Amino acid sequence: MVKSLVDSPELSPKTSRKLWMAAIKLPMYSVAIVPIATGTAIAYRDTGAINWSIFLTFLVSAILILVWENLCNDVFDAETGIDVNKAHSVVNLTGKKNVIFAIANICLLAGISGVLAISWLQQDLFVVSAIAICCFLGYIYQGPPFRLGYQGLGEILCFFAFGPLGVSAAYYSQAKSWSVGSLAAAIIVGIITSLILFCSHFNQVADDLAAGKKSPVVRLGTKRSAQLLPWLCGVIYAITIAAIICNFFPIWTAIVLVSLPIAWNLCTFIGENHDQADLLLNCRFIAVALHFVVGSGLSISLIF
Repeated sequence: MVKSLVDSPELSPKTSRKLWMAAIKLPMYSVAIVPIATGTAIAYRDTGAINWSIFLTFLVSAILILVWENLCNDVFDAETGIDVNKAHSVVNLTGKKNVIFAIANICLLAGISGVLAISWLQQDLFVVSAIAICCFLGYIYQGPPFRLGYQGLGEILCFFAFGPLGVSAAYYSQAKSWSVGSLAAAIIVGIITSLILFCSHFNQVADDLAAGKKSPVVRLGTKRSAQLLPWLCGVIYAITIAAIICNFFPIWTAIVLVSLPIAWNLCTFIGENHDQADLLLNCRFIAVALHFVVGSGLSISLIF
């Protein structure tokens, strides 16, 4: 039985609001928006048209599916005890694990229904099949009996779900075809999304170790993980520049380079404080900012 923090007499209304905002993770929903926007933008560059009803349906569906994944992760983490010190877990805040799990599954059904509607309209099963695989990857990340995130495979699953599968599904929903440009964009989106998950491990190494979770940061150590960050960021910009040179992206995609100060801030902040868990609680939101700016720059440049 999970104890609720909502009715705790020691929890002030102001603190409660802050915990709920942290639990809802509104900025994190750019993770659902960017793959759909990017795939659609590339399709517009290739076809000169956007089906807005399909785009909006896909966007809402993606957000609902991400709500499912986030809520389920809180439920599954509550079962293993890894979130025992995580006050902003939705399960810890409410103490109602079964209710949260039910809400999560309602969101999943609603999200999948939207994707099914797109496939039905197009009389093509690719989009719903790709998103079904994304959901499967999302489940085996934390869900029993797999819990592959505990083996350090979360970033790989995240890369494929939000990158090659997510972006390609959005592109196909508009163009009903493939392109090298969409693959290049998918790799970029996959890396910047996985980067958020990677950065989220730095402040919870102790809890991960206690629960037996072998995240990449646990496996590599905080110092080597921090040293890896600049290389991961560098790959994002290298692929972008290469795609521009090869004319897969327009020259305007160089606007992505405005995110360099954010990448620098992320790498230096974690590099200097890699072993200071209390200072790194919000470093994932620097990664979210990087994700949003790179994804927005990519999408806007492809459209305009």
